[in-house]
Order: sequence, then structure tokens, then C-alpha cells
Amino acid sequence: MSDNIPEKTAETYTLDDQIGFILRLAQQRHTALFSECFGGDLTSTQWALISKLKQVGESSQNLLGRLTGMDVATIQGVVERLKKRNIIKSKPDPEDKRRVVLSLSEEGEALYTRHLPNALKVTDETFADLSAEERTQLQTLLKKII
Repeated sequence: MSDNIPEKTAETYTLDDQIGFILRLAQQRHTALFSECFGGDLTSTQWALISKLKQVGESSQNLLGRLTGMDVATIQGVVERLKKRNIIKSKPDPEDKRRVVLSLSEEGEALYTRHLPNALKVTDETFADLSAEERTQLQTLLKKII
């Protein structure tokens, strides 16, 4: 154990102080806020894909999965559901005909524009009890562990 981290024992272990427990509760709160703000129109994984496509433009499904932290099965399902709703479109990659590239459709662009205020509201409400400095600090620290 590191010198600056106290040794944990059964007597000092408290679930409420464990990072996994705290992160899970924070995620549950964030998910509830997301559902409330988006009204069931999109899941958080669907929004992640849409917003990442908006950010990077045309992209392969494989790259989108890596950029959004989704495994192959998850990204495949999200892509299929969004294609069925005509939110994203696909076409053969001009450089590699075996691969397809994804992009937002006109409906997807409109959906992004419509829900961007909701996404910002979710973030603001998730951080509601933190100062601007604490928000930045929390984001910086969490990014260090991912």
C-alpha cells in the first residue's frame, strides 16, 4: 500500500465511502435526470452516438464504438435502432468498399438540435450542487481514472 493511503480493514471499510458505490449512485441520478429531460425519446447511448457523430462527422461504426466507449454488440444495436428511425444513415466507405460509414440524416441533425438543450440541462442538473471550480475538478479527476 502507498504511504499516503490508509490501510483498509473490515473495521474501517464503509460501503458509502467506496468509489464504485458512489459512482453507481451518481450514475443512477444522472440516468434519472437524462430520462426526465429527454422524455424517453432517446437513451443515453443513443444520444452519445448522435452527439459524437455531430462532433466528428462521418465515421465508421468501429471508430464510433471506440469513441463512445461501446462494445461491438452495443454499438451494433444502437446503430440499427437509429437507422430504423432514420436518425442516422450509412453508405459504403469510398476508400474501403467493405466498410460502411455512418452520418446523421436530416432528421438526426434536427433531433440533435432539438435535444441539445436537454443534454446541457442534464449536465447542469447533475452538477447542481457543485461550484464551477468543483465541476471542473470532478471532471478532471474522473478523466484521470478512465
